[in-house]
Amino acid sequence: MTGLAELSPYLVLILVGFLPNEIWRVLGLVLARGLNEDSELVVWSRAVATAILAGVIAKLVLFSGGSLAGIPLSVRVSATVIGFLAYFAIRRSIFAGVAIGEAALLAGGYFFAR
Repeated sequence: MTGLAELSPYLVLILVGFLPNEIWRVLGLVLARGLNEDSELVVWSRAVATAILAGVIAKLVLFSGGSLAGIPLSVRVSATVIGFLAYFAIRRSIFAGVAIGEAALLAGGYFFAR
């Protein structure tokens, strides 16, 4: 019984956090199947999603909490710019932008947050 007790936080996380989100993602895929990618609704939805993501990134960079607050603002902004430039430089690769931006943040945090 102790094995189940140790797993209970993870089970709650899956039931309350993951599954409700997945239901909406699958429903979105099913409903969006026939939409034209250039339609006004899709373009508007993409713009709203991009704006929300930009807001979250700006909040994380400018008003950081926890361990990230210990890294100087100049390092956080520079790492964001480096990641953004890497995104464009490497064929609009989101993975490359995030990985290089994160590497710049880690390096800057290591060298400047001492």
